[in-house]
Amino acid sequence: MKPLDTKRFFIPVFALGILLLSCNKDVEQYPDNGAPSPGSQPAIAASIAANANYSLYNAIIAKSGLASKLSDSTIKLTAFVPGNAAVKQAINLLTSGAIPVAAPDATFLGFIGSENFTSVTAQGIVGYNTVPQTITFGSLPGSFPNFQYPTLINPAETISALLRLTTFPSNRNGNFVNNVPVVNTSGTPAGNGMIYETGAVVTPPKRFLWDRINTDDGLTYLKAAVARADSGTAAPGFLTGVLQNIGANLTVFAPTDDAFKATLYSLAFPSVRATIFAQAKAAGASDAVANAAADANAPAQTTALVGSTAVFSNPLLFPVLTAERVKGVVVYHILGNRAFLNNFATTQTNVPTLLNGAVPAHPGVGLQATLTGPMVTAASVKGAVNATAATITINPTPEPGGSSDQHYVNGVIHKINQVLLPQSF
Repeated sequence: MKPLDTKRFFIPVFALGILLLSCNKDVEQYPDNGAPSPGSQPAIAASIAANANYSLYNAIIAKSGLASKLSDSTIKLTAFVPGNAAVKQAINLLTSGAIPVAAPDATFLGFIGSENFTSVTAQGIVGYNTVPQTITFGSLPGSFPNFQYPTLINPAETISALLRLTTFPSNRNGNFVNNVPVVNTSGTPAGNGMIYETGAVVTPPKRFLWDRINTDDGLTYLKAAVARADSGTAAPGFLTGVLQNIGANLTVFAPTDDAFKATLYSLAFPSVRATIFAQAKAAGASDAVANAAADANAPAQTTALVGSTAVFSNPLLFPVLTAERVKGVVVYHILGNRAFLNNFATTQTNVPTLLNGAVPAHPGVGLQATLTGPMVTAASVKGAVNATAATITINPTPEPGGSSDQHYVNGVIHKINQVLLPQSF
């Protein structure tokens, strides 16, 4: 097989470091636009309390202890508020169906007021759905990627008093917060900001990208590839560190185990066949007999070779799957920004990956999404030399079953059915 061009695709430590620093910078903000004058309307808390469709979220606000914050007329806020139907769906999911969606409101109110729904959970939901400035969707750029705004949540006060979880409003392909559609796109003015209704509860991320990769039974080859990339003498463990860094802001296209096996098979087969042929020749076989032996045995032996994540350290492939080369492939699957599928263009558009930190002229990957109404129903990502685009498996429900728009503290994961290749092997 043709070896990967290490000079072109090895990612220097300093290049990745610069990318990480750029992810860790202060959150950019747009100026307030079109905000009402304080006191001209009821404050956000009072406006929510007065709307019968927000009665369940109002109960969550009361449980959170943040009602006074939402009533403060000296500050400007934007509140993303799920209607009652959206809250019912969220509680149905949270209780694993124990509370059916069709249950009366009193049942949901009872759950919100119970010990099973903690004040910490309520604080997380309300805090993550509140931005400490006024947002108007018309003022957002329609460009890629999603633009980020700080929320009220500081996930690590011991690291920095200024640190905030961020949320990602977007007006591309419609108005969204993260991957959740906004119902009233013009918003409802309040005395201290704006209220937007969302079609689902926008929940705060709790874990890191690496937590999912490290524990997902369907991503064991990706985990092994990261380990192989991190085994090099230059900055060992660096990628693992990036994937669990609170300051990173990334998108990971995660090939499934079956995707890795298919790619590794195609890469390994020539070496396996050549080895079998050479062994037969060394035993005195003619070219015809050696070729027959190679043809007969190479498929099964290649399948066995790539059937375990140990393939990344197998002596037969070690000269090809070096730490530097594997690192080049892994970082080709990572964007240096957070991209939900609804923010993809509807025609294939190339965007840079972390690989472009070392190879600026590389075309990156081609992204495309198809929307039916407000929802993404299909999406793909194409590697530079892949014959076809990899399909993103659409399932935005939370882990462990979800496969697209999987949201984490430091980024988003989308599972794909191919390994993306930055150049020919």
